[in-house]
Order: sequence, then structure tokens, then C-alpha cells
Amino acid sequence: MGTLKKEQVRESVRDTYGKVALAGIGASGASQSTSCCGPADKSAETTPVSSCGCGEPGFSAKQMSTTMGYSKADMDNVPEGANMGLGCGNPVAFASLKPGETVVDLGSGGGFDCFLSAKEVGKTGRVIGVDMTPEMISKARRNAEAAEASNVEFRLGEIEHLPVADNSADIVMSNCVINLSPDKQSVYRDAFRVLKPGGRLSISDVLATAPLPEKIRNDLSLVGACVGGSATIGDTEEMLEQAGFTDIRITPKDYSRDLIRQWDPAKSQHALDYVVSAYIEAVKPSQP
Repeated sequence: MGTLKKEQVRESVRDTYGKVALAGIGASGASQSTSCCGPADKSAETTPVSSCGCGEPGFSAKQMSTTMGYSKADMDNVPEGANMGLGCGNPVAFASLKPGETVVDLGSGGGFDCFLSAKEVGKTGRVIGVDMTPEMISKARRNAEAAEASNVEFRLGEIEHLPVADNSADIVMSNCVINLSPDKQSVYRDAFRVLKPGGRLSISDVLATAPLPEKIRNDLSLVGACVGGSATIGDTEEMLEQAGFTDIRITPKDYSRDLIRQWDPAKSQHALDYVVSAYIEAVKPSQP
């Protein structure tokens, strides 16, 4: 990551998203969005927000989620506060989840995608959300308790070192989180480890269309804004192959440039010209 050290990036991201989560349970009710992916107040679903992950002033988390591909039913059928406007797409929509499957969500935040997945896999299925931010885990667990979601659990851990058993998941999904990792190869390698043979990836993430200039890569605010840490499309394909995945498909989204430009139209316009939101799909081979 250039001159930035991995732990420096990790701690900066943890601090940023910890503040996002704490703002979600604060007493003031004021919008305090600080990162690419979210407003974070208890009324985040309807409060206009203005940071890089949730749009220009006047956009609510629900409006941004609609842009990302979520339906009104999706947003109405999750616990209040689970939809924080986080993300850059809807990985649940193309995951083709089936009853009884086990899902692992990397960087689960308030649990929005986890709760949507739980409805798809049903009572015989299981959803495990993993997040490295204690504040997010606490928020998600409160949401699960409020929803009486018995088939959803949230575990504290880093996505490079998942607290999940080998060969135990049918699908690993993530929404605008892997770009935040300073060690993406380890993320894909560990996702491969926890997937069952034949298991699959369903990821929405921000990728670079060209190598990022050093000044962008070394700006912690842009890394936390889901831009500065973005890997190129080619590098992502290579990392997936090295991890052992096959049937790799990376599909940039038609609307993504408009969506990404809403994140921070003034501060980092030049940086946003380098990135695109894309769906990433891959399969762990059934046979070694």
C-alpha cells in the first residue's frame, strides 16, 4: 500500500467505522456520517446524509439503498437501524441463495445483508456476519435480538483471518468492504478456506480501472472512503486465481460512476475518476 503500513490502515478503518456505529446509537440523533459507506444515526434510514458512501445532501440511506439495487420490501423487512446506507451494490440480489445454506458476510456492519440473507436461507440455514469493529458487532447483535433472528449471528474478527471453520460455508458475500483491507490476497485466501467445495463468492466492491496514483493510495481519508485502497480489476482476478477460485466473473455496474460521484462530489473528484463499483463472482472447485 505504498508508504502506508498495513496496521496503520487497519486501525484507521476500524476507528472510522467504530465512529459510524457509535453515531448510530448516539442520543443526539444528528447525522454524523464520516465514511464512504454510511450515515450512522438512529434515524439513518430516512435522515438525509452527505458523506462519500451515502450521497450528497438530501439523500437518505433508503434512497441510496434503492440506487444500489435494494427493493422497498428489502428495506422494510429488516430491523430498524440495520440499513445504514452502507455499500456499493446489492450482493444478496445475485447470490441465488437457497433454503438451508450457510452464508458468511465479510464486514457485516449493522447486519443489513445478513438479515436479507437469513430470509432467503430460512430457518434451516445460517448466516454469520464478521466485522472487526466491536461497535458494529454490538449494533448488529442488538438488531438481531430485536428481530428475533435465530439463524443469524455476528462474530468479531478480521476478514483476513475469519473466525469461521474450514469448508463450512456455501457462500461468502461482502458489500464494499474488501477494498478497505490492506491485505486483499489474505481475504480471498481465507474466503476460499471457509467455503465448502463448490461454494461461491458473491461480492460487491469498488475496484480501480487503472493503478491509483501514490497520493491517492497514501491518503488515509480516501482509503477509508472506499477509494484509496481499491485494487485494479486485473489484480483482483489474479488474486482470486491465486487463492484457487475458478469461474471468475467481474462485472462493472452501469450506474456505478454516478453512484460513486455522489459519495464526495467536492473533495476527491479526481480520485473517483479511477474507480468503479463491480460485482465479483467466483467458485471454489468441487474437486481439488
